[in-house]
Amino acid sequence: MERYTTPPRNNWQQAVEKIGFGFHTTNVPYWDETVYYSFRMNEIDRIETATATLWQMCLQAVQYVIDKKLYAQFQIPEFIIPEIENSWNEDLPAIYGRFDLCYKDGQIKMLEFNADTPTSLFEAAVVQWYWLQDFDRSKDQFNSIHEKLVAYWAFLKDYLYREPLYFACVKRSLEDLTTTEYMRDCAIQAGIEACFIFVDEIGWDTTLNVWVDNEGIAMKNIFKLYPWEMMLAEDFGKNIPLDKNRSLWIEPAWKMLLSCKAILPILWRLFPNHELLLEASFDKPFYGSYVEKPIWSREGNNIIMYENGQKTEETRGEYGNTKTIFQTLFTLPQNQGKYAVLGSWIIGQEPAGMGIRESDSPITSNTSRFVPHLIEG
Repeated sequence: MERYTTPPRNNWQQAVEKIGFGFHTTNVPYWDETVYYSFRMNEIDRIETATATLWQMCLQAVQYVIDKKLYAQFQIPEFIIPEIENSWNEDLPAIYGRFDLCYKDGQIKMLEFNADTPTSLFEAAVVQWYWLQDFDRSKDQFNSIHEKLVAYWAFLKDYLYREPLYFACVKRSLEDLTTTEYMRDCAIQAGIEACFIFVDEIGWDTTLNVWVDNEGIAMKNIFKLYPWEMMLAEDFGKNIPLDKNRSLWIEPAWKMLLSCKAILPILWRLFPNHELLLEASFDKPFYGSYVEKPIWSREGNNIIMYENGQKTEETRGEYGNTKTIFQTLFTLPQNQGKYAVLGSWIIGQEPAGMGIRESDSPITSNTSRFVPHLIEG
């Protein structure tokens, strides 16, 4: 894994906007093609194998949590527990997730798993691929994300209700809208009738006890780029157990167990000293170097990093009152003052590719830049 600097393409802004990537720059650059990372094929093989292994471990962890009824450690409301268990036991449709990995000194370590509403999908699947075609089309990437998305939507088609699949996200987020519309496009390519709706336009028919769209039509298949924990904290989510249609939510309710960082101590309990894991606990260490993370948090918010018991880094955010877990510190690799985290994708049941986020600090946040990669051979 080597970091290189390179001149950006002429008129690169127009090039990425042409393929639908409109949030390449906000108040800070997000897409950065002045940098790329190069990998050898044997490194890609290791990352792919690690991703597949972690996915199987996570599935075992979900079964363990359900068998042992450990929902209190996840701060899961009791009213949604039957939905979690039913969605797991019935193997309801799920499509994707992104492992955040640290690859350093020949080691691969799982930092966390974005299993419910992972972002940077379009950038990983499409934007960096088009960059590679302009940069050096003789090279390859660890990137079959698009093909696997279309193929897996085609596979899931028979598991959906014979009605349209709605794709929903919040308003006023171009990133969420782009990701959701990209997912919808993949479903359409797979032969699925797909509609778009904003989350706050999803209605509840109090007479029939069913979800309805803004025209009053019942919704039975719903892909939502909206976190389960936020749904459950609102009156909106409390209607889910009352739904007479038993609508299919993608991602399904069981995925909230994996998107919660409480799964990290569970994984360590099940697979102690596994080479891909970092020691994690619900109890604060008395010494050493570790990271404190809220079990429900996003975009690097409210993370505290300790080295030899002393606080060295801290981020602010809206998750400060959430229960925390503690994970052994394994800092991201640093090159020219930049820190890189690998986002390795699972589509369906298979590793599918990766994207890289680069930061100026050891904690990856929503201001971290997306940079492309290639395989040298």
